[in-house]
Amino acid sequence: MISRRIFAAGLASAALLRSAVPRAGEPNSAAVATIQDFYAVLLEAMKGGAKLGFAGRKAKLAPTISKAFDLGLMTRLIVGPQWQNLAPDDQKQLVDAFSAFSIATYASRFDDFSGEHFEVDQATTAVANGDVIVHSKLVKSEGEPVALDYLMREEGSVWQVIDVYLSGTVSELATRRSEFSSVLRRSGVAALLDLLQRKVTELSS
Repeated sequence: MISRRIFAAGLASAALLRSAVPRAGEPNSAAVATIQDFYAVLLEAMKGGAKLGFAGRKAKLAPTISKAFDLGLMTRLIVGPQWQNLAPDDQKQLVDAFSAFSIATYASRFDDFSGEHFEVDQATTAVANGDVIVHSKLVKSEGEPVALDYLMREEGSVWQVIDVYLSGTVSELATRRSEFSSVLRRSGVAALLDLLQRKVTELSS
């Protein structure tokens, strides 16, 4: 069964999606394939469950999450305008810390398997700035679907996730930005790095 921590409620839609102008659904096989490949490994980690343990699930998921998600861009978007004022070493440390937190979050949320499966819509939604939204569902064992939409951007012919939306409205990026950017403003880089590390530790327990 999926962890009780799955997709805690957050702010309703990030600026990226609010500013996007949806266009008619059309196939984007490369973007869809990114999500399908990610789900295939995620399902393996879920089926490994307790046998793999948190560390094993994290090790299994790390390569595919790093490939499917643009964690560097997501970190910059979460930090916001403060990013350009940070030293390069601080930027790198934040990307590394946010990446570790993101991987740990999936390893914790998807910790068991009880017959769930993922469905990915072949028709994507294009948006005005060239990004696309890939629509999918997590279908629970009793048949209840949970909508999971991925905002994706192409960089050098590779499509990567830059935000995740639960039920089409709750932006994970906006949720993280609300929490993390305020820590950075108030207390600086060291405090945010410490918060991210503590969250990883909590997720592992």
